[in-house]
Amino acid sequence: MDRRAFNAALAAASVLGLVAPTAARAQGAPARPRIGMLVYSDMILLDLAGPLTAFNIMQADIQLIARSSQAVMTDVGLPVTPTANFETTAKDLDVLFVPGGLKGTIAAMKDTQTVDFVREQGRAARYVTSVCTGSLLLGAAGLLKGYQATSHWYVRDLLAHMGAVVRKDRVVEDRNRLTAGGVTAGIDLALTIAERVAGDELARRMQLLIEYDPRPPFDSGSPEHAGLKITEAVLARRSDLIREAETAAKAAGASMNL
Repeated sequence: MDRRAFNAALAAASVLGLVAPTAARAQGAPARPRIGMLVYSDMILLDLAGPLTAFNIMQADIQLIARSSQAVMTDVGLPVTPTANFETTAKDLDVLFVPGGLKGTIAAMKDTQTVDFVREQGRAARYVTSVCTGSLLLGAAGLLKGYQATSHWYVRDLLAHMGAVVRKDRVVEDRNRLTAGGVTAGIDLALTIAERVAGDELARRMQLLIEYDPRPPFDSGSPEHAGLKITEAVLARRSDLIREAETAAKAAGASMNL
């Protein structure tokens, strides 16, 4: 799976007038925003796919970045093929985007090369962003120290070990750091980024194009609404990984003398 799978959405956006015709933008048009989206093994595909669709509609210059050029396997068994690696990635990104997936995030937090890359890119990017557990990797890179941030509900408190001020909001913005809650919050994040980069009107048109008007069949999308029984069942199934994430977060914080 690669960006070609999203060409149909871009074509539809052009037909609806969501993006300006090429000829009209040829003179004096701003450069396409450069968005680097990290991809790594065991990441959650939906963390990537929703925002990628939105960024593609924006006609952004998107790089799918991995350690190497080899495809990475996602949580649902579909591979994602990178378009750049740590050596070939642009150094002046407008947006650095980090998806989540707890198993893969923990492995990335323990990988010095990945942490160093995220740190270097994050220090230079105009916006540093994440969805789901991706914020743990930002934290491990020292990019959330002193910033308000969030993550998936079952690990967001771990951000405090890495110097972040934990918030429960679906999308948290603090200066140029934008972090989102679990999985589906990635679409909210992408629309927020689109507004910052391309303006309110475009972001609203994008939301209409993708018909992002959720009406979930159940009111159980947060621990507060799901109740204790369901929440405890989820925590029990993920307990080993959550403990491993806690260890990784504390180790990262210790390396920063926190």
